[in-house]
Amino acid sequence: MSLAEPAGATAIRPAATSDLDALVALEKEAFSGDRLSRRSFRHLLRRGHARILVAETALRAGPDGEAPALGGYVLLLYRRGTSLARLYSIAVARSARGQGVAAKLVAAAEDAAAGEDCAAVRLEIRRDNTASQALFRRLGYRVFGTYEAYYEDAEDALRFEKRLAPEPPPSLARVPYYRQTLDFTCGPAALIMAMRALDPALTPDRRLELRLWRESTTIFMTAGHGGCGPEGLALAAHRRGFAVSVHVNGPGAFFTDSVRSPEKKQVMTLVHEDFLAELAEAAVPVRHETLNAAALERALAAGAVPLVLISLYRITRERTPHWVVVTGLDRRHVYVNDPWVDEGGGRSATDTVNLPIPRRDFDRMARYGRSGQRAVLLLYPPGGPNPTTQEPE
Repeated sequence: MSLAEPAGATAIRPAATSDLDALVALEKEAFSGDRLSRRSFRHLLRRGHARILVAETALRAGPDGEAPALGGYVLLLYRRGTSLARLYSIAVARSARGQGVAAKLVAAAEDAAAGEDCAAVRLEIRRDNTASQALFRRLGYRVFGTYEAYYEDAEDALRFEKRLAPEPPPSLARVPYYRQTLDFTCGPAALIMAMRALDPALTPDRRLELRLWRESTTIFMTAGHGGCGPEGLALAAHRRGFAVSVHVNGPGAFFTDSVRSPEKKQVMTLVHEDFLAELAEAAVPVRHETLNAAALERALAAGAVPLVLISLYRITRERTPHWVVVTGLDRRHVYVNDPWVDEGGGRSATDTVNLPIPRRDFDRMARYGRSGQRAVLLLYPPGGPNPTTQEPE
């Protein structure tokens, strides 16, 4: 992040493809590393979930007097299906410093995010960039975490947030973040987050992640490695001493819609039936019911950490099952920790912690497959409330 500010009148407007050369030149001037390329700018100018705003300033003298020059830009990224905007980059020309353009760009970005019904804007700032940190603190941003070795030179990033929603910030459960390390381990990664929230002594690592996957997998999916169903994850939590309950909207095996082979479907069904037998023997409750947002709120208030199965279709347009951890709710949003970080897609851990999702959208996401399968696990601490008697009404 490189900040500066111009003399003279400043107009903020959406960037156009005709600004491409100026944007590339400004990027080269402002940053010595971690630069956006011409190709990246061209791509972002065409993306529906990205917004580039530029500051025009009357700085250049020409035969007809002063002509508008590009004094700065700000880049916003939106995550489809959520209420979060990420201020990915901001830069102001060296010749345009000291007149408040950075603050104007940030204000324009916040207005744009609010126009998209975003609840918050987040960004990363280098730990050693104290000038940018001071500016964003003045503009109402607060630090909510650190991203270690984030930049090319291994410098840490401080993660900042500003809420745009009118209601007060929600009370969010403290759920330590754990990033999945493989495409198929969202369930184990979500379970690690929930278990750590309830037992801080638990050590998260890749070995545990893979062990949980082996214990929970349904063996087959459409392609690649098997997915983790609710019954397998519940057993893995139970074996580690956590109290857990399973809430599904029907008795069938999960993810069978994702395979075509009758033989594979039969194997998945056998695994499912074996999981159910183990759950019954362990007296882990399995309830055929759908938990709505109000029920999740009650569960959080009772000390549970909910894991919810969603479909990624509304976020990535891929019909893929995915596990997230619910960390809180307010009047408009459900907040989740999402273990998936797609840095190649311009997404960082800043976008995945306490991610706000509109309640109406979350309800549509929280189902998978043609049959609309729903699953929630409620995890309680070892020796905590008995989920057999602590079910949400």
